[in-house]
Amino acid sequence: MRLSYFIASLFIIVYLSFNFKYAALAQDRTTVTIEGEQFLIDGEPTYPGRTWEGNKIEGLLFNSRMVQGVFDDLNPETAVRWKYPDTGEWDADRNTDEFVAAMDDWHDHGLLSFTINLQGGSPMGYGNKNWYNSAYEEDGTLRPAYFDRLTRILDKAEELKMVPMIGLFYFGQDQNLRDDEAVKQATENAIDWLLDKGYRNVLIEVANECDNRGYDRDIIKADRIHELINLVKSKEKDGFRYLVSTSYNGNSIPRPNVVQSADFILIHGNGVHEPERIAEMVAQTKQVEGFRPMPIVFNEDDHFDFDADTNNLVTAVRSYASWGYFDFRMDGEGFEDGYQSVPVDWSINSERKRAFFSKIKEITGY
Repeated sequence: MRLSYFIASLFIIVYLSFNFKYAALAQDRTTVTIEGEQFLIDGEPTYPGRTWEGNKIEGLLFNSRMVQGVFDDLNPETAVRWKYPDTGEWDADRNTDEFVAAMDDWHDHGLLSFTINLQGGSPMGYGNKNWYNSAYEEDGTLRPAYFDRLTRILDKAEELKMVPMIGLFYFGQDQNLRDDEAVKQATENAIDWLLDKGYRNVLIEVANECDNRGYDRDIIKADRIHELINLVKSKEKDGFRYLVSTSYNGNSIPRPNVVQSADFILIHGNGVHEPERIAEMVAQTKQVEGFRPMPIVFNEDDHFDFDADTNNLVTAVRSYASWGYFDFRMDGEGFEDGYQSVPVDWSINSERKRAFFSKIKEITGY
């Protein structure tokens, strides 16, 4: 009897010790949350107490489109296009290592978030050809090499208390998943992987521009994308789940099925040539059926003019919307230009990059 009592007591002690240790570890993890229209990191609003030219900055999430951080090309016929100018070869691990090495500098300028996609984005800036860049097998199984590279980035982001927006799907690559069931399996596998790794500082963008006509799989398209949003929301571990949304084409307003199911709103400023339209988009989004106080985030905008009194970035700030920089290598530009064109130079060393980061540093007070 005494032996049974002793064994039971020992089991309880071990069980409680394990759970207390796990709870302590969870509390040590960098965590992003939302309260109303504000983002919080570890329970404190971003840019605490900060205003700029009379505009509230606290709670915003300035970001940049860095979608190629885990890029690779599984098509040997097109992979040769991405060779580095100094070596004449493409190297996926070098790409990720240089991404990680640049993150401190981004953060020191006030950038707290970046979008990174598991199916990338166009490595030419715009357009899709025959390259094959997907972190999933055709049945939705995860490719370990991609997630090993993602781990390096997410570990560094957690150290810096940054908030990556992880995009699950991209048009021009979704056809490499066999069918809608494979898409759902890929979604579950990616979210389970993140939960098992214990990351709490990431946001989920189910699909880049769900209303783009380039998608092949129906469940990723605008009419059904809320099914994947709800699938992500259904995945929990120890009472924790990821905050999730999806984005739309430039100059598009989110639809009710997404506004009603998403935790925050993602919109794009591509195609918005007049800054006033940025303010209109924010106002119109707030009128969509189902909208309630929640953050509005531009996480892709290829308009610059950062030295002008009014531009898309400044107008977003005045509308209390977060803004994201999208830069690619344009015709005739060199290796240092752009953050989406592969191979990428992840440092801040082009005129546009310096202008953006200088403006963010000014606005955030970093």
